Amino acid sequence: MIKFSRLFIVFALIFAACSSEDDGTETGGETGGTDSFDRGAMLVNWADNIIVPAYNNMATKTQNVETAVTAFTSAPDAAGLQQLREAYVDAYKSFQSVSMFQVGKAEEINYRSYLNTYPANISNIDSKISSGSFNLELPSSFAEQGLPALDYLLFGMGTSEETVALYSSNENYRTYLNAVASRMNALTTEVSNSWNGDYRDTFVSNTSSSSTGSVDKFTNDYVMYFEKILRSGKIGFPAGAFTGTASPSNVEARFNAEISRELYLEAVQSFEDFFYGRHFSGNGTGSSYKQYLEYLDSMKDGADLASLIENQLNAIQSQSSSLETNLKSQVEKDNTKMLEAYDELQKAVILLKVDMMQALSISVDYVDSDGD
Repeated sequence: MIKFSRLFIVFALIFAACSSEDDGTETGGETGGTDSFDRGAMLVNWADNIIVPAYNNMATKTQNVETAVTAFTSAPDAAGLQQLREAYVDAYKSFQSVSMFQVGKAEEINYRSYLNTYPANISNIDSKISSGSFNLELPSSFAEQGLPALDYLLFGMGTSEETVALYSSNENYRTYLNAVASRMNALTTEVSNSWNGDYRDTFVSNTSSSSTGSVDKFTNDYVMYFEKILRSGKIGFPAGAFTGTASPSNVEARFNAEISRELYLEAVQSFEDFFYGRHFSGNGTGSSYKQYLEYLDSMKDGADLASLIENQLNAIQSQSSSLETNLKSQVEKDNTKMLEAYDELQKAVILLKVDMMQALSISVDYVDSDGD
């Protein structure tokens, strides 16, 4: 009788395993496997309605910067400086909408590193301007170009009058400013052209539910961006969340720090919009992470995971209202609020990096080195 029972159990297990293999409706989550959610539709929405329009917009903004730099350096005056500064601010804000898309050509050419490695290396910039010799194509020059370099070159030279006088009298400064603007525009155009060319089709056709599929690869980049670039870069490092010592000079756009909170909020909003699949134009939504999690009926501790993420994104937005517009000043005067902002961001990291990626059966492929 015992022998028959054991045989029955063995056959039952084999039958169950075969049934599972034959069923084409496996779900993601802790058990792994695939699901029947239309990843292709989600990739099309991401590419056509969010990523491509965002990069096209950024290309327009960097072209505006280059045009304004050419006009200003040809005949430096107060009006030209003001127009250039406005173009720079527009470009910095627009960059927050594309910074998370470090895939394809952007990954290949280190787009984000060349455009927004901060704080800028002021001593190296000054040295290169003084010598008149520089090569901005070198990876070692990340912190000597892009938007942080423009921040220094346009707002770190004294008063507006002093800045105009400097560029009027010093050809090396004019040369360097032109080189920074030209390279920034060239890199952005290269990435934008790639998305408008063959890469869009390559991206949306790779629907594989594997580490090499577009969804898996991009999700890793998306979550890494939130953790490393948004949480750590914009808030954690200036607040001293990892060292215990505040560092106001690490704030984004530190020479024009009145826009620092605005840049942070632009990044948070762009990240949130992508989670919901909102079109870059602001008109309509499409297939998204939120829909994917709802399709999988993903839960955490008895609560709907998509709703938990939504609530935490709302909490981040709400907490940001307590921050000053100038985050450098915020760190210097009341760093507690910056640390509180970091804490709210960290709660979202756990939901995204642990719970969402597990629900989608996506393995984390990047290393966490912040000690958190």
